[in-house]
Amino acid sequence: MRSGFVFLSMLASALALSPSSSRSQQATPRPLAINLDPAATGYTPVLTGPPTTVGLRSGYVVLAPGTSVGRHSTERYEELIVVLSGAGELSLTGRSPLPLREGTVAYSPPHTEHDVLNTGAVPLRYLYIVAPDRR
Repeated sequence: MRSGFVFLSMLASALALSPSSSRSQQATPRPLAINLDPAATGYTPVLTGPPTTVGLRSGYVVLAPGTSVGRHSTERYEELIVVLSGAGELSLTGRSPLPLREGTVAYSPPHTEHDVLNTGAVPLRYLYIVAPDRR
């Protein structure tokens, strides 16, 4: 699906490593608050990594009914999904789909292929948060 391709392209960009620099040279992240646009559609970056955060990245996703982000892996990142409104499912390779609805928080471990599908009649709105696996 076209929306899945666009989302995956944006996610790949969000997860790309920042230019090499030592941690000691990076600025210390500062507290901040971000207001999400309730009229947004598609994908909106929220936190894009250093220097805004240490390693965490996030985005706001709005999926139209019947669409998905497309099967992908966040590789060395673990992912948390916080559903703001709508209904859908998180499918993970080798597991039964997890139902998503307003108020659901779902987790996908690093190196796990997964997809988010809107199974409802209204847009599915969620925030995803990814952080590097530091094991």
